[in-house]
Amino acid sequence: MSHTAVSLPEVIAVLPAAGIGSRMQAECPKQYLTIGGKTLIEHAIRALLRSSHVTKVIVALSPHDTQFQQLPVASDPRIQRVIGGCERAESVMAGLEVAGDHGWVLVHDAARPCLHPDDLTNLLAISATSKIGGILAAPVRDTMKRGEPGAHAIAHTVDRQELWHALTPQFFPLELLKTCLRRALNEGAVVTDEASAMEYCGFHPMLIPARADNIKVTRPEDLALAEFYLTRLYQEENA
Repeated sequence: MSHTAVSLPEVIAVLPAAGIGSRMQAECPKQYLTIGGKTLIEHAIRALLRSSHVTKVIVALSPHDTQFQQLPVASDPRIQRVIGGCERAESVMAGLEVAGDHGWVLVHDAARPCLHPDDLTNLLAISATSKIGGILAAPVRDTMKRGEPGAHAIAHTVDRQELWHALTPQFFPLELLKTCLRRALNEGAVVTDEASAMEYCGFHPMLIPARADNIKVTRPEDLALAEFYLTRLYQEENA
C-alpha cells in the first residue's frame, strides 16, 4: 500500500494493560516480562511513539499495579494512565473515555512488542479513505481444524481461504469505536477485540495485511521468539 501522498492524522493510542497474564506461568503480568532490559509494555509503547503521528498513549492499568510507575517511560509527558477493568474491553473503554475528541484512535496490545513501523504507517494511511477503520491482520497459513466439543478429536477441517489472524494495532474513528464498544458491553456481546465490537454494530472494518512476526506474547515459549524478532527489528532500524 502506498502512503507517500497521504496526509496522516494525529492519533491517540490506548494500551489495555490491566490483565494478569495467567497463561504465562510467570510471577508478574506478562507485559512486565523483559527483553533486552526493557519490559514488553515499554517495547510496545516505543513502537507506537516511534511514529510522529501518535501524540499520546493512554495506558489502562490494574488498580493494584505498582510496576508501571517505576518504568522510565511512565514519566514521558505523552503517557497518560487510567484505571482499567477486569476485561480488555472495559480497559479500552476507560482509555477512550479520557481520550478527548480526537478523530482517530489506535488500540494496541501491551504484550505485542514487535510492531514494524511500515505496518503502523500503512494502517494509519486508511484514515484518508475509510470512515470505519481497520486492523492489522495476517492470512492464516496453517491447516485449520475444528475440534469435537469436549473431546480432543477433529470434527472437520476448516477452509482457511479468507481466514485471517487479527493483530494489533486496531484503528478506528474514536467516537464510532466508543459508541460501538459501549453498546456491545451494555448488551453483553462477546468482545474479544475492538473490531468485534464494530462488527457487532454492523460495520465491516478493513483488513490491512501485516507481518506475521507482530506476535503477542501469551505463552512462555513466545518470549524467545519475540526477542528474536525484536532484535532483528532494532538491527534494521540502526542499519
